Amino acid sequence: MMSGPTKTMTAITGAALVLITAYTVALGSSGWLWFGWVVLGVATIGMAAADAGEPHARPVPPRRPKPQP
Repeated sequence: MMSGPTKTMTAITGAALVLITAYTVALGSSGWLWFGWVVLGVATIGMAAADAGEPHARPVPPRRPKPQP
């Protein structure tokens, strides 16, 4: 299950793909735009992989120090 930030990043990556494709069709290809999209895609895949890892551990409350005699 993806977290909220990962879903947002996935949506941004998909929207960027659509926009870059439209730009390429209308005005011609730009290598920098595609390179930027690949970097964004790799970052999105990394976020999704991190979310798919082990579930977050339940936080452990800090221990109170024992009173000194």
